[in-house]
Amino acid sequence: MSEPGPGPGFQAGSDKPLPSRSPRPVGGRQTSREIKSVLAVSLLTFWTPPTTAQPTIETVPLLAAEGSDVLLLAHNVTKNPLGYAWYRGERVDNTQLIGSCRVATNLTTKGPAHSGSETLYPNGTLLIQSVTQEDTGSYTLLVTKDDLQTERQTGHLHVHPVLPTPVITSNNSNPREHKDTVVLTCGPETQNTSYMWWISNQSLPKSTRLELSEDKRTLKVVTVTRKEKGPYVCETRNPVSISHSDPFTLDVLYPVVRPSLQASNTTVPEHEGPVVLTCLTDETGVSIRWLFKGQSLLLAERMTLSSDSSTLTIDPVSREDAGGYQCEVSNRGNSSRSGPLRLRVTWRENARALRVGAITGIVIGVLLVLTLLAVLGCFIFLHRGNWPPASTSGRGPSGSSVSQASLPDARPPAPIYQELLCPDTDVYCNISHQADVGP
Repeated sequence: MSEPGPGPGFQAGSDKPLPSRSPRPVGGRQTSREIKSVLAVSLLTFWTPPTTAQPTIETVPLLAAEGSDVLLLAHNVTKNPLGYAWYRGERVDNTQLIGSCRVATNLTTKGPAHSGSETLYPNGTLLIQSVTQEDTGSYTLLVTKDDLQTERQTGHLHVHPVLPTPVITSNNSNPREHKDTVVLTCGPETQNTSYMWWISNQSLPKSTRLELSEDKRTLKVVTVTRKEKGPYVCETRNPVSISHSDPFTLDVLYPVVRPSLQASNTTVPEHEGPVVLTCLTDETGVSIRWLFKGQSLLLAERMTLSSDSSTLTIDPVSREDAGGYQCEVSNRGNSSRSGPLRLRVTWRENARALRVGAITGIVIGVLLVLTLLAVLGCFIFLHRGNWPPASTSGRGPSGSSVSQASLPDARPPAPIYQELLCPDTDVYCNISHQADVGP
């Protein structure tokens, strides 16, 4: 049994694979048409005149992906053999017999190691359909020549898994900036797999704070900052497939700088506008909330917010809008409010209300004047008997002279202001009923 030459699918004296044997995308699997084409060629070359070389086994494709079909091609087989037999392993063991074929009658017999996916062809080729990782191992071909002598050769099949989509996991989903260290892991772990990391669509930069494990499956970010938030992508690769994870972004918690509030106008007449309030912040990835008089702002129909909530527009302005406004920016771990900004709303009293008030005042004034006149008239009427008669040469009604002393209960006249200062409550009784009566 001779040693095999250069690996199947490789050029002699070179480790570069031929294009027809290079790995293929998504597992490097070949189509059924390609398998049938290779099988047809092998059947046509079965009757090629023999050489002195020993039989060899070629695996097609060279890199077998799980779920693909694989051919074990027999080369340099002796002319006019009596039959073939395939065994699992490196020994001829009847308990490991997959199947045998008698060439003269094309009769194929299944052995105890036949799994149902193997097919044996008259030229000695073995087809294994939908291979699994359990099919990985050695396969031995036994050729029985017409002189009943035998020769054998062993081939090897390695089935590689088609890698699943990897997933990035973190030991800390909300690390604090400049305080926490984050460990990212690319999983699941599979054999014969290499790992590679990307950050923001670029390979990892050289940094003392980025540390890879020996197998590169784990990435440690020491004292993380918001610059290392990502997104991260891990790549897994084996001989038959390449797969990438979904982007993974760290939610780095950091203190929020206090925002400021700016208004297009702080004093506005009622029913005019618009007034635009803007929350100014340099932070990214934060949410913005508005407050009015220290409470969450309830948006009225006259109010609109921009898509990122950084701008509040009031149009038109109402007197209910007067007061202090604030904006609050926050991330998952911190928040900060701006100082209050006071909006003043001015308005004019209703002209009709002014006219009604003026008319009411005038009416009240007129009533007060009439009341005073009525009181004065009553007072004059009640005190007219106490006033002295006019001087008419001292004569009475008969033309005779009447002296002041002759009048009953005569008293000197008193000024009217004294009556006002000391009013006589019994004025009616003091009226003299004989003032105009003669002797």
